[in-house]
Amino acid sequence: MQKTGSIFRLAATLLACSCLMLGGLPPAPAPSPFAPGETLTFNVSWSVFPAGTVVATLKQQSINNQDAYVVDTVARSRGFVSLLFNLRDDLHSVFNPATLCSEQITKSINEGRRHRQTKIVFDNVRHVAILDETDPTRASQPPKHVENPIPACAEDIVTGFYYLRSQPIQVGKSIKVYVNDGSTTHEVVVEVQARERIDTHWGPRYAFRLEPRVFGDLFKRKGRMLIWISDDAQRLPLRIKAMILVGDIVGDLQSVTTTPSSGNSK
Repeated sequence: MQKTGSIFRLAATLLACSCLMLGGLPPAPAPSPFAPGETLTFNVSWSVFPAGTVVATLKQQSINNQDAYVVDTVARSRGFVSLLFNLRDDLHSVFNPATLCSEQITKSINEGRRHRQTKIVFDNVRHVAILDETDPTRASQPPKHVENPIPACAEDIVTGFYYLRSQPIQVGKSIKVYVNDGSTTHEVVVEVQARERIDTHWGPRYAFRLEPRVFGDLFKRKGRMLIWISDDAQRLPLRIKAMILVGDIVGDLQSVTTTPSSGNSK
């Protein structure tokens, strides 16, 4: 049962962030492929079973008299997977719209018997990530407080996804990115492997196939991960696929909606 739990914790991570785990250093080029008001909805499957949904909504807010981008990500398990491993995760990420550097992320994690309330603040002046974490089911347990060094600009598991969409993508090239989830900062190499045609919710689309090298480092297990980013102005994450020992976990983009001020809906 412990092995099953660890497997579904990995599935939960992929559900919660839909592989939103990439970041970097340079400022984003203009024009940006995304804007506040955009909502992305993914259907996630595990092998042949429906596993859940992930919804990520981008907003703009004023925080401490500074403009900021805010991403609210909601992940829920469903179907057969919910019977084995109930998941209800809520993530709230804040990042700088000019540099795309993460400023903070808060996570409410409810994955089976695992419950965590986590906040990570990225202090880009001191170059440290400050983690505070509690287990709401263990009120007597002291909170965890850790500070770890970060580079001049780091990403959390959500905000870096938007950075990746903003970058030039060229077959045969690689993107080096930095990800911090409260502990060690990992340098992730993302290989742009091919441009190919894939079937999507909207019919055949051309997309770049990317492979971030996250297994064995960010994820302490064997496996591979592939991401297909659309070859158009929106740079949409059309599909995310993790290949692990117990099967494939696949997230397919099902809808892209925007507020009237942000453009058209799909």
